[in-house]
Amino acid sequence: MSAATDALETVFDELTQLSQEEQEHFAHLVRRKLEAEKAWERAFADPRSPEALSAMAREARREREAGKTQPLDDLLEEKD
Repeated sequence: MSAATDALETVFDELTQLSQEEQEHFAHLVRRKLEAEKAWERAFADPRSPEALSAMAREARREREAGKTQPLDDLLEEKD
């Protein structure tokens, strides 16, 4: 087996120890993550991607200027 398969099996084993509600919550999170990954793949495959990325960058700058953002380091520290 590959390391990735082993890692998935380990996580799956741990998840089966959780309550039904917690399992459903994690399943929902994984589904959302997979859907987001597929959306990014489609976006980058689209020939209009450079324009879309420029628009997203403009939006991010506006949000930063409006004080609606948080430094990445702060977000990463919260997870530790």
